[in-house]
Amino acid sequence: MFTGIIEALGTVDEVVSTSSNLTFRISSPLSTGFRPDQSVSHDGVCLTVEQAGDGWHQVTAIEETLQKTTLSRWAPGTPVNLEQCLPVNGRLDGHFVQGHVDTTGTCLEIREKTGSREYTIGFDKRFAPLVIEKGSVCMSGVSLTAFDVGADSFRVAIIPYTLQHTNLQYLEPGQAVNIEFDVLGKYILRRNEVTSI
Repeated sequence: MFTGIIEALGTVDEVVSTSSNLTFRISSPLSTGFRPDQSVSHDGVCLTVEQAGDGWHQVTAIEETLQKTTLSRWAPGTPVNLEQCLPVNGRLDGHFVQGHVDTTGTCLEIREKTGSREYTIGFDKRFAPLVIEKGSVCMSGVSLTAFDVGADSFRVAIIPYTLQHTNLQYLEPGQAVNIEFDVLGKYILRRNEVTSI
């Protein structure tokens, strides 16, 4: 379980293809403290640390993950948002994030505002019931609040601190982002679907 509060920016150093999997070597300020079997959010995707050394760690994404996320587009130099899992006695500064990406969205528009930057994100309208006005959404691992919610798009506002400390500063129109919708909304929707059968 994560919170969507990014702890560090990492950088992809190497990508190795093995069968249908991709293995990534990533450098970051956090990596030295990682241990094998630890769960770490990478751009909102929960991946298991396989190896870790001085300033680097290694993770592997399987085919299912590659199909539903932006990880198949990663290359050396790609910046990656990193967050370690939430300790039981930790603070929930964002919202409950599982690290299970639901879909990818597309940055449709960027607006520079006084004191913030706004992104319009398009997504498959079949996920529309899972995003609500002023509800939580996780985008590239970052806990954000959705507004101007439509059938296939929403907007988020990013404060300067978040821009400076995440890879959202590099996001441009046309680029894809990982989206995880609020898990509470998913359970409520599922309950309603089951009870209506």
